[in-house]
Amino acid sequence: MPAAALRQQLNDHVGHMYATGILDEYYQQLQLTQDEVINIFFHDADRMLNDITSLLNLPIVDFEMVGELVHQLKACNCSVGATKVNLACEHFRQFYGAKSKEGCLMALNLLRNEFYDLRGRLRTIMQLEQQICSLGS
Repeated sequence: MPAAALRQQLNDHVGHMYATGILDEYYQQLQLTQDEVINIFFHDADRMLNDITSLLNLPIVDFEMVGELVHQLKACNCSVGATKVNLACEHFRQFYGAKSKEGCLMALNLLRNEFYDLRGRLRTIMQLEQQICSLGS
């Protein structure tokens, strides 16, 4: 595929993510270190989601620790401008604050879905950028 077509596909993909609220304007600031920042985000967010899942699977849930991890995840999302993931973290807050295990599990599913959607879309962007670079454009 020619570089111009790949660049247009990339621009369309990123434009759609802004239009649907998946990303915010902070993402635009990630030019030079984008891949490194995004890969760190993937790793950290995966770890935090696994830790939250482990805590919620215990017979007695430490809601304070769950809240701390959700707060850390929300801060981590800011590094890539992950708007919908941040909103899912905000939604999660009401359930760990109310110490509702069922509510937290429901909010965790939403959070996980938003994160995996974002991760897939960011990987697509990274692949398109690599293809464009490999064509020398």
